[in-house]
Amino acid sequence: MAKFNLKEILELEKYYRISLLNKISGLKSANLIGTRNENGISNLAIFNSVTHIGANPPFLGIIVRPLLVERQTYSNIKTGKYFTINQVTEQIHKQAHQSSAKYENNVSEFEECGLKEENIDDFPAPFVKESPIKIGLSYKEEHLITANNTILVIGKIEQIMLPDKALKQDGDIELDSLNAIAVGGLDSYYSCNRIGRYEYARPGKEFKKID
Repeated sequence: MAKFNLKEILELEKYYRISLLNKISGLKSANLIGTRNENGISNLAIFNSVTHIGANPPFLGIIVRPLLVERQTYSNIKTGKYFTINQVTEQIHKQAHQSSAKYENNVSEFEECGLKEENIDDFPAPFVKESPIKIGLSYKEEHLITANNTILVIGKIEQIMLPDKALKQDGDIELDSLNAIAVGGLDSYYSCNRIGRYEYARPGKEFKKID
């Protein structure tokens, strides 16, 4: 069994350490963040850090790496105040991965990566047409994580769009029916299959399977 203490982790070769620590916590959601800069040029970038913040009011958060270099997505959210979160599927995961390349500000990743920009209901930020789950958000606040100077950006959900076929009567979403994928680390993509859904767990009571 491989085993590392903190000293050994810090002494690992840089890219080995990055790969190990990005994947050690398991699979994460794969999402494309859509923004638009002050010149009206659309930006698209893949993120594996989207996290649920709350349901009432509805908030989602993303982690932005330290601002040691320009972060186009962060800058666009700060100036434009709106962004979109778009679910990555098996069909578009290669195009989504390509969006991680460092393009210039005057280049649209939509065009470079072969994805279609979709503008819906005059929402200020662009959606990904090929994505089955589209979420429009407004910038709410941010928090500097002083441990490593990353930034938690929190957005308020303004609208949600997803296919009727995937939405259950109780609000559950069948992600596997949409061919949604997960990402491990920075470069590995995984298909999703539901293995079980269960009722709320209570002490001393055996929970039942739903569906």
